[in-house]
Amino acid sequence: MSLDKPLDGGYKRRMNFRDRASVFLATGFSIGKIPIAPGTFGTLLGIPICFGLAGLGAAGSIAGVAAFVLLAVQVAGRAETLIGKKDAPVIVIDEAAGLLVTLAGLPLTPFNLAAGFAAFRVMDILKPFPARRIDRNMTGGWGVVLDDVVAGIYSNIFLRVMSSFCF
Repeated sequence: MSLDKPLDGGYKRRMNFRDRASVFLATGFSIGKIPIAPGTFGTLLGIPICFGLAGLGAAGSIAGVAAFVLLAVQVAGRAETLIGKKDAPVIVIDEAAGLLVTLAGLPLTPFNLAAGFAAFRVMDILKPFPARRIDRNMTGGWGVVLDDVVAGIYSNIFLRVMSSFCF
């Protein structure tokens, strides 16, 4: 196994097409390589995906979110291994998955998009129980993605409660 140039502070083995595709997807088409607030930009990446899933109806949208989360787990786990760093900041597919969970089953109104984005970023940063425990103790793709799914669930509940009071 030969070494290539450093990738985000670690060395990787020479990557084949599948490896490069995994890193490309995990970094949100390289959005995660933006040096400032990569998680915020990764979350923004979830917005067009939400619009695509919204066209599938409620059941299709939920199935699409579940499929995306499973894809994110696979891709993030592979990319984490290649990058050589646990939950590397360049991996942002988990933020996109978290936003999809945040907006799952909700109408894509400007309010829900803005409030969902803000709520998810806050929950992702605060990492309420059990997200922080998952982030610290789980490894691999599930460790990268599951804390964001938890933050997304909390954010989804928050949006539902807010909408019941506001509308």
